Formats: sequence, structure tokens, C-alpha cells
Amino acid sequence: MCGHGDATYPPLNTLKAVAPDLWIVDGPTIRFGALPGLKVPFPTRMTVIRLGDDLFIHSPTPLPPSLRTEVVAAGNVRWIVGPNRIHYWWIPEWKAAFPRADVWLAPRIEEQAKGRIAPRFRPLDRETGYPWDKAIATLPVAGSYMTEVVFFHHASRTLVLADLIENFEPHKLGSFALRWLVKLGGVAAPDGQTPRDLRATFARQRPAMKAAVERMIAWNPERVIIAHGRWFETDGAAELRRSFRWLLD
Repeated sequence: MCGHGDATYPPLNTLKAVAPDLWIVDGPTIRFGALPGLKVPFPTRMTVIRLGDDLFIHSPTPLPPSLRTEVVAAGNVRWIVGPNRIHYWWIPEWKAAFPRADVWLAPRIEEQAKGRIAPRFRPLDRETGYPWDKAIATLPVAGSYMTEVVFFHHASRTLVLADLIENFEPHKLGSFALRWLVKLGGVAAPDGQTPRDLRATFARQRPAMKAAVERMIAWNPERVIIAHGRWFETDGAAELRRSFRWLLD
């Protein structure tokens, strides 16, 4: 993991209010990609939702002391969530800081993490039966490579995704080659979508994925928070129809 300041959304590592009882934290970039020497700088983003006195931490970013102080002031860290197999890196740091919190992991994170994640965690493998059910809907979207678990916060009408939509702003990328790569991958803003390589891993599950997307649209979200790139602050349902047109049309 390494930094790449141009792609980020400062200020970093601080709570940013989005709606009542809901914040995002923009973190550092990571370098990720399949082509040697041509790794895309992925800006990272965490979502924090408060339910009563408890905090739901989605896709944790790093936890410097200043952010820890803000988080403690906001509530009690109760649930730390890894929403898919590649969103786990900073979970051990959060678990060490908040040992009484429960860690909930999407399928195959333990396999992917290769011992980085402690074995005492709870599985995110179903739609209901979670302590946050009344406030947050949970929807696993399964593919051959990974299952991404999607969340919808009813009170703020906020949909929270990780990698099912990516929306990289070309002007934040450092070279023509990177701008070309994200456009080729179908993830260039303002028309960010599901990455083309990830779409292929849902080929056998296409009907189930389409049904899941239709359910997300039926929730009628006002906003859609994603982990990588510019998120969608308004017209969330319309953005979903646009981003998933490759699946819906």
C-alpha cells in the first residue's frame, strides 16, 4: 500500500458529515491493478453510521489518533464491516483500537487476507439476522470472484457500496495512460460503472445481480456512497440506473 496524494479527496482521515448520524472518511490512496507498472491510484473511503449510541464502520480506512478521537466522540464503535474480499486491510487496526467491537466479514475475506484477519469474526452471508436490521438493510450480491455486501440506511436514504460502482475523476489521475485505463475499464467519471473485469465475474449470476440492482433502485436512495472516486450526493436512484445500464438494458 502506498500513497498518491493527487487522487484523494482532502481533508483526509477526518469525519465529514453527510446526513444526520452519517459520515464519510476519505482516506489515502492504494495502488491496485492487474498490469505491471500501470497501477491505478484508488482513493479510499469509509462510511460511518450511528445507530443510537453505536457506530457501524463500513470499509475502514486508517485510524490515526486524531480520527480515533473524533470517532470516540461520535459514539461507541460496535460493528466493523468488511463488505467484500478486497476491503479488509485496516480492519485489524480498528479491532485493536476497539477490542469490544464485532467484526463482520463478507465471504472469502479470510481466504484473501491470508492470516491478516483474526479468526474470531462474524459472517456477512445473508440478508437478515443482524443487530442493525431495523435501521440498515443488508443485501449480499454474489459473483464468482467475490460477494459484495450492500447496505441501505433507511433514515438518510443512503446506499453504501464498495466496488460495484467506481467513479474515477480523470483530472485526478497522473498520466494519460491512467486516464485511458479507467475509461477503458468503464469507471471514468462522470459515467462511473461496475468495472468491466468485475462485470465478467457476475456472468453466471447475472439474473440474481439484476434482481439485486432492481432492489437497490426500489429503495429509492437519495445518495450513493462508493469507496473509490467521486460519490453521488443526489439523484441516487437515477445514478444507479445509469451506472448499471450494462446490466439492466
